[in-house]
Amino acid sequence: MDHVTPSASGAAAGPPEQGFVVDLPHYSGPLDLLLSLIRDEKVDIYDIPVARICQQFIVRMHSLKLDEAADYLEMAARLLRIKAQMLLPRPDGEDTWEDPRAELVRRLLEYQQMREVVDVLERLGEDRRNRFARTFVPASMTPVVQTPLSLSLGELLGAVDRVLRHAQRPEIHQVISRPIDVDGFIDIVRAVIALRAVARFRDVVPPGAERWEVLSGLLALLELARRGELRLAQLRPFASVEIRRELAGEAA
Repeated sequence: MDHVTPSASGAAAGPPEQGFVVDLPHYSGPLDLLLSLIRDEKVDIYDIPVARICQQFIVRMHSLKLDEAADYLEMAARLLRIKAQMLLPRPDGEDTWEDPRAELVRRLLEYQQMREVVDVLERLGEDRRNRFARTFVPASMTPVVQTPLSLSLGELLGAVDRVLRHAQRPEIHQVISRPIDVDGFIDIVRAVIALRAVARFRDVVPPGAERWEVLSGLLALLELARRGELRLAQLRPFASVEIRRELAGEAA
């Protein structure tokens, strides 16, 4: 399909092997022009009055200086051929008659559907541009004025001293590592269960013990339970752990 902008002479400048390219502001080719004429004349697209539309098409071609546009000339010749075919007498005995306008109507309907899709996409694009407009305004970059330092060395050292005096001194913590004494608590647990049949966790690890002592006592109890020397029980959540001696026969 050619695009149309008629020059003063009606022909576009260019090499001889290139086709005649035109660009119209209102029409995108001969089908667009023909469809516009059908709408202007308010005729049924399925029953086109070929003679009237062909005359209007040729008049519009002359007014737009499209006498040398190949696509438009081909469409005018097609309209004349369709009109001539319609004037021919129908053969006798043939019930089915193929309308010469059928192919042209099919092409016009396809082009009309394509134009409707293009119009919808253009409206959606315009709506998107209006809804999400570019509103970014670059901030004006004000140049930073480079001024020489007007402080003396003594004033600068005095300012640094005032900053250091008001700064909070960091607290330094001394971390002392304490190894976990599982073996020592195993001896404590054995001594406790040797004196009583049932003991409590607080009997092994007294309240207020440090974290490493609690962890050492817990690991010692679990190790002795694994070896079968005692049995651990907790009757309800968060209750004190009961420690019972495991008899040799039960352990076996």
